[in-house]
Amino acid sequence: MKNMLHRALLLSAILLTAACSENKSDQASDDAQSVQDNKKTLEENQDLNSPDGHWPTYGGPASGTKYSKLDQINLQNVHKLQQAWTYHTGEISKGTAEVDATNYQVTPILANNKLYMCTPFNRIIALDPASGQEIWAYDPQKPLTGTIHGSHTCRGVSYWQSEDTDERSKFCGKRIYQAMGNATLLAVDADNGKLCPEFGDNGKIDLSKLDNKGHGKLAASSPPAIYKNVVIVGGTIFDNREKDSLDGIVRAFDARTGAEIWSWNPIPEHLSDKTGGANTWAPISIDMDRGWVFLPTGSPSFDVYGVNRTDPIPHGNAVVVLDALTGQLIWSYQTVRHDLWDYDLPAMPVLADIKKDDKVIPAVLQPTKMGFLFVLDRVTGKPLFPVEDRPVPQTDIQGEYSSPTQPFPTLPEPVTSQQMKADDAWGLLYFDKKQCRERLAELRNDGLYTPPSEQGSILHPSFLGGTNWGGVAYDEETGVAVLNASNMVSSIKLLPREHYDPAVHNKPGVHVFDMEGAPYILLREVLLSSLGAPCNPPPWGYLAAIDMKTGETLWKKPFGRVAFGNGWIKSLSSWGAPNQGGPIITKGGLVFIGASLDNMFRAYDIQTGKEVWKASVPAPATATPMTYKYNGRQYVVVAAGGHGGFQTKMSDAIVGFSLAD
Repeated sequence: MKNMLHRALLLSAILLTAACSENKSDQASDDAQSVQDNKKTLEENQDLNSPDGHWPTYGGPASGTKYSKLDQINLQNVHKLQQAWTYHTGEISKGTAEVDATNYQVTPILANNKLYMCTPFNRIIALDPASGQEIWAYDPQKPLTGTIHGSHTCRGVSYWQSEDTDERSKFCGKRIYQAMGNATLLAVDADNGKLCPEFGDNGKIDLSKLDNKGHGKLAASSPPAIYKNVVIVGGTIFDNREKDSLDGIVRAFDARTGAEIWSWNPIPEHLSDKTGGANTWAPISIDMDRGWVFLPTGSPSFDVYGVNRTDPIPHGNAVVVLDALTGQLIWSYQTVRHDLWDYDLPAMPVLADIKKDDKVIPAVLQPTKMGFLFVLDRVTGKPLFPVEDRPVPQTDIQGEYSSPTQPFPTLPEPVTSQQMKADDAWGLLYFDKKQCRERLAELRNDGLYTPPSEQGSILHPSFLGGTNWGGVAYDEETGVAVLNASNMVSSIKLLPREHYDPAVHNKPGVHVFDMEGAPYILLREVLLSSLGAPCNPPPWGYLAAIDMKTGETLWKKPFGRVAFGNGWIKSLSSWGAPNQGGPIITKGGLVFIGASLDNMFRAYDIQTGKEVWKASVPAPATATPMTYKYNGRQYVVVAAGGHGGFQTKMSDAIVGFSLAD
């Protein structure tokens, strides 16, 4: 039993650590010639919807739909899909004194007849799309320790090429950009991987040396967004450490020289010396026709204690739309007011054309950690399905402020549960169910948006989500959106600083945040029984499909499996599991997704949710896959490196699949 308890507590700590992971526009109509010019640039420069099978940005097209028009692999023949090649990066770590843990979350891109990707250590690699063999690699020699969350993460790189054919054929006329974990923006030649010396300081820009205001450390994990000759970059900060953390400034740079073109700060000027954050750490999407960039912003600092930021910060926890060339604000829509729960917008806004009331409407699909999917008009920012302002529980912390109401979309329905009572506690056996019930009964529990408290409060969905950075995939032909979500109960407790005892409170499963300058220490944990099973009833993870014409859920199924109880218990498929990564959709009627913690890569029928294919991979594929066509053959590729934070099996593999000959 001691081993079981130790394993359960360790798993709790691991699951917790892994989390660290209406304004109207006066430009509602665009000049027709400008739109046409932008379309020309789209076709010539990036070919984002190429029927030839390109996947030139992290989300497939710059709109982030993660949709491919390829159908060589389809419902009728997907059973013949088999491994075509495997590439090994050589980078694996569960976390040591010498090397921080690796979390392999990359989605490769296909451009310039090469597969481009980054590794956890931020090496940039070009592969042959047919064989997976390395063509070139650039090593920036990033330090192996000192990462912002104790782990190495890179989700992808970005491709740019000159609109001038002559320049394109010259050195650095085609480039790969990467925003590194140590807040360095790199530009290398897409043909040979050599630094582009005219960009910034010999191919590099140290983002941390710019005026980021506030205090703390800056990092980056998501790829830059590129519009015409502009490279747009967000960043990551460490949550719940500094009260006046770095402001979540988004910057745009000249693609050739690295000169800063514009910057935009989500923190109001009069609050910039009092708070920070609201940063854009997730991937960014672009409306290439309008020249608008769509940002998913996070919560201001501290995430869970906001006495220093009681004035409105309307661009925190918001979908924010800027002009990509100037940084001018177009509109924003806030999904959480005065966030006290770390309910960042964790995934790129998906730009989709949906049919509603016999009209085709340009829309934005924004998933959230709360399990909501906000559906907004892309031009005005107004909700396309009704959103109700509902009263929410109020804080009992002295000096704190709670928003009296929060926005609740009426459609689509939440993809995860949002409240539970102590009597709903779950367990495999009587004793562990009793443990969970007793623990839940100790906590303040007023449903969704229960504020943090000295008593300790239930946070459900947890800071993991709901949906996380894997986000949404959208089928532009059928109007179906697919997303995955975790379903875990957690707790947050504001412990008076004078009561903090490291020997008592620094225990496995509890994540301690110092919150410098605050009268409280934050204690946060995923609630698990002594067997390591979540205290809330399964399913603990879902895969769901939504008909965006009506907002109705087509199907929702348990997703993934996980082992616990010292490894001797494996969850049933009907229980689902926490997941990291996201889905893609193809014209072949398929949804491909890794994301689960059980070393499996799967395909589903988008209309029914039936699993139609699966293959084992070297380690959990906690990344979002991609697909492309090369030399007449369609491939599906996924990173299967495991997750050091979850303490899964680890690998360094990128695996490509294609149909058997």
